[in-house]
Amino acid sequence: MKKHFAVAIDGPSGAGKSTLAKRAAQRFGFVYVDTGAIYRTVGLFVFQEGIDPGDKEAVKECLSKIKLQLCYDERGQRMILNGEDVSERIREPQISMYASAVSAHGCVRDFLLDMQRKLAEDYDVVMDGRDIGTVVLPNASLKVFLTATSEDRARRRYEQLCEKGIGCTFEETLRDLKQRDENDSRRSLAPLKAADDAIVLDTTGDTESESFDKLEKLILERLKK
Repeated sequence: MKKHFAVAIDGPSGAGKSTLAKRAAQRFGFVYVDTGAIYRTVGLFVFQEGIDPGDKEAVKECLSKIKLQLCYDERGQRMILNGEDVSERIREPQISMYASAVSAHGCVRDFLLDMQRKLAEDYDVVMDGRDIGTVVLPNASLKVFLTATSEDRARRRYEQLCEKGIGCTFEETLRDLKQRDENDSRRSLAPLKAADDAIVLDTTGDTESESFDKLEKLILERLKK
């Protein structure tokens, strides 16, 4: 059986993981898997149910009510929650915080792990998240830890939210980003960190094209091996 090529891209919120991963997948003809969107979808369901995302038992109990589907169209990966396309709704700042909270629960990570690994078994993938290289795909062909300063990341995220018409200030965006960094890095289960064999790519001050050129070079070098 052919072993598929997998690029694992981890890093904190606003580092540009999704943007660069999408471009890389398109460039090399791979399937792009946005795992953050998957967790956001679970977070959205918990929010809609009025459940405290920190209540592990309540979150665990609601998982049986969730039916997740990933589909792809000209806009890219779309998240379908119980038959409804929620791809735009999950990008709201409040849902980001819910996603961070529910992702700290082992029951949620177990619930989603098989789905993510199965995609890498069936396709060549570029998968981004916070524990792809450390937990989800420990044998990935290439592991990249993408990062930038908190201010640089907050600026990018703020511009994205403004483009989507989501009202917020830069100060609020920076505060939320730092809080999510702390939550993701300090959780006991699968904390945000670079895998031992990951290549750290700092894109502070880079344009999107400059960042992509660096990532493309890494993938090309690994494909040749």
